[in-house]
Amino acid sequence: MGIIVQKFGGTSVASEKGWRGLCKKVSETLESGNQPVVIVSAMGRRPAPYATDSLLGLLDNLSEAGDGRERDMLMACGEIISSVVVSHYLRSRGLKAKAFDGAEAGIAASGKYGDARIDHIDPQAVNQALREGFVPVIAGFQGLNEKGEIVTLGRGGADTTAAAMGAALKADRVDIFTDVEGVMTADPRCVPEAKVLDRVSHAEIGEMAHQGAKVLHPRAVEISQAHNVPLRVCSTFSSHHGTDIETLEIADTKLVPARLATGVVSIPGFCMARAEFPQNCEKAELSLRIFEALAKASVSLDMINVNHERVCFIVRREDREAAERVLSALKCRFKVRPDCGKLSVVGQAMRGQPGVMLKICRALAACNTELFYSTDSHITISAVVPEERLNEAAQAVHKEFGLDK
Repeated sequence: MGIIVQKFGGTSVASEKGWRGLCKKVSETLESGNQPVVIVSAMGRRPAPYATDSLLGLLDNLSEAGDGRERDMLMACGEIISSVVVSHYLRSRGLKAKAFDGAEAGIAASGKYGDARIDHIDPQAVNQALREGFVPVIAGFQGLNEKGEIVTLGRGGADTTAAAMGAALKADRVDIFTDVEGVMTADPRCVPEAKVLDRVSHAEIGEMAHQGAKVLHPRAVEISQAHNVPLRVCSTFSSHHGTDIETLEIADTKLVPARLATGVVSIPGFCMARAEFPQNCEKAELSLRIFEALAKASVSLDMINVNHERVCFIVRREDREAAERVLSALKCRFKVRPDCGKLSVVGQAMRGQPGVMLKICRALAACNTELFYSTDSHITISAVVPEERLNEAAQAVHKEFGLDK
């Protein structure tokens, strides 16, 4: 008998249809001779009344919006409500279930409010519930800090809870249940031809998450890999096996030989900034001043490119004005291009392979999409393109790498 941690996202716990699907998955796990441990997100998305954003909306029109500690207290309520409702639903279907908030489940965390990290988990109470034949239903996204305060783990934090609980319980597997059948080669809303992947590596799924794909929280991937806990992404509403996430080397025969790229991630909502270096200036010193000032202004940069003539980077659209104020104050000659999109191609097998950038450029040229500039890492190439052409570019690149087959 093994332990299977099963995390259910907001759409899976927001309605009776989702509860039925959740109950079916839990029952199947019990019937297979394994012990399920359920992690739940808050119920649905705004404007659903108990979604995290809906709860935060209670503070929107108040002059005193509360500090971070109080906001975390409020946000944690969504998952606690969900754990109680799901536990009651399982009991109404004849299953023994017991709800836990993060503290009761032994989750200790530290760091800033709204973005804390799990330090360790004492699973004693959860193990006791398992020994007594209960299905533990644990509120995700939260823990208790050293002061005894509730802290939340940031967006996607229930994924992190599931991976960390899987490591603490030495689970056989962690299943992440969503409203899609697994990890897809692209966002199907942007690329209708996107396919469900049978398997991806930890490195690939982590990189896709870091690039903005809403598949798994990057911390969950890191915890899973560090503790060698297998992950699977699958659907609450389907019998499809889903996507297995494993540690794979490039030479591993499990990798599909023809699959040079694994996925395409397309994210809108960026602005591209380009600051020119004046002649006869100390370029290293000016670069340092630019990055120091942007960091002090809490402007997060992406796709940074520095050469002997200029500094280029992209920022989220909401950070544009702050970035422009910084560059103006430094008396830099700069241009900001609004309405950009970020297109990333991820693939472990791309490492060291010639012709990858050629395929990207060929695909962009075929769909008449201008490439502003690009950056790369060992398994990712990212390109900045016009936002209005982002979907067409994603479809063309997806097809060029044969991901539609």
